[in-house]
Amino acid sequence: MSNKSGRKHEPLIHITKRASMVWYKAWIVRAVAIVAALLVSAVVITLLTKDNPVEVYAAMFKGSFGTERKVWVMLKELVVLLCVSLAVTPAFKMRFWNIGAEGQVLMGALGAAACMFYIDDKIPNVALIAVMLVVSILLGMIWGMIPAFFKAIWNTNETLFTLMMNYVAMQLISFFIMIWVPNGSSVMGTINSATESGWLPSLFGQKYLFSILIVAVTTVALFIYLKYSKQGYEISVVGESENTARYVGINVKKVIIRTMAISGGICGLAGFLLVSGINHTVSPNLAGGVGFTAIMVSWLAKFNPIVMILTSFLIVFLQIGAGEIATTFRLNESVADIVTGIILFFIIGCEFFVQYKINFRSKHKEEGHA
Repeated sequence: MSNKSGRKHEPLIHITKRASMVWYKAWIVRAVAIVAALLVSAVVITLLTKDNPVEVYAAMFKGSFGTERKVWVMLKELVVLLCVSLAVTPAFKMRFWNIGAEGQVLMGALGAAACMFYIDDKIPNVALIAVMLVVSILLGMIWGMIPAFFKAIWNTNETLFTLMMNYVAMQLISFFIMIWVPNGSSVMGTINSATESGWLPSLFGQKYLFSILIVAVTTVALFIYLKYSKQGYEISVVGESENTARYVGINVKKVIIRTMAISGGICGLAGFLLVSGINHTVSPNLAGGVGFTAIMVSWLAKFNPIVMILTSFLIVFLQIGAGEIATTFRLNESVADIVTGIILFFIIGCEFFVQYKINFRSKHKEEGHA
């Protein structure tokens, strides 16, 4: 039906994309989202378990900071997640959907384990660790460059390609474990437990401190690389528009392959740390799904390596805390997962309000049209 009065009615609500939001306002929005998530979770906890939500949240905090040992365990989990999150960041900033971080980590771990198994104490421990590091990074780079090459040359779907390579990496590890463990158990025990050849040394009596320092240096280096280097600028341009990149003379194919080499190499570094500095063994499930969690960490941090420290800590804190409340209150683990899911939902959802603005129809403006 035609509008006989000739008036144009604006919608009651319309959404517009923000040009930008001042950083402290964005963090206020996120803080409000976290408080709201805790309040909603408290209601859910009370309804489902009849437990005091304050005690539940105290148990979550205790799970990560209750003892010195728990703090170091939390830092261990944090450093692995942060390293893999750093790895996927250059690719995702380039809009290359690298879902294969898990496989790249496993290939790095496989390289480190192979060096420990075959070289053992044939060379000094420092030299062995150096060889393991190089081999792990190279294998991770190769595993990342394979889908990048096919994407650059034939424009294949990188999401499916990298995802399928995860399973190839898992089967390769299973194959080598069958060779290394002749009893048929398919379970690799601690490698070089007697000699500790290939193990990263402890610093100040802490076995995880060396790994933490390596990832800290990697974080700063990647931040500088992405923000201040020419190659970091090229990654941003390719991510915004490949056509624009070509127009300004950037070799897009070269950038894709080079960036995935960096991404895969950092994943290989994570695999090296898992074998040499943390677990001292290898298995198809060694990464434990961290490659997929890292994607969320990277997105929440807006591809900023420094902010990724905070987002990685948040995810690890929630994961450890969820397990702690399930144990302390003898709850079904699903209750802990529900609480974690609610908090993550609010944190991810608040990004909508950071990126977009909700505008309501002005009454005076409507009267003016009339």
